[in-house]
Amino acid sequence: MIVIEAARAKTLPAASALGKRDLNRFLACATEALGLTGEFSVLLTGDERLRALNLQFRGKDKATDVLSFPALPQAANGGQGGDLAIYLETASVQAAAHGHTVQMEVKILILHGLLHLAGYDHERDQGQMRRRETRLRKQFALPAGLVERSKVERSKAADHQRPRPRRARKP
Repeated sequence: MIVIEAARAKTLPAASALGKRDLNRFLACATEALGLTGEFSVLLTGDERLRALNLQFRGKDKATDVLSFPALPQAANGGQGGDLAIYLETASVQAAAHGHTVQMEVKILILHGLLHLAGYDHERDQGQMRRRETRLRKQFALPAGLVERSKVERSKAADHQRPRPRRARKP
């Protein structure tokens, strides 16, 4: 079930443009494709709420784009339902930066969060989450996913930070 936080819906970018029916269909298809069972909900919210959740559950005092919460802590790798929280303002910025709609970005974030609920962890695995995300993105006709984009962005940042060879000065 997709929930747009009512108190924030008026202030969040593109909240009125989001198709909840389409997002609910995508959520159902993605959970089925991942073999997940149970109830899943997605909260689309703003900075203050997501920042508070990130601090409370991860000890990080900053907003992020998506958080995943398994229904039960022991079910983290069992795919037995859970909740996602998505920072809609970040989704809007990321959509603009990557040239697609906010609706599309929210789907990318839902897929990423569901992969975490299925037990994948791109920070610790050997590329399994990236490969699964890539296959599912193709299946659902989605553009580059979060793991793939972060890998490209880290690579660009590393290239930018590499020392450049000095040019010889002409006398």
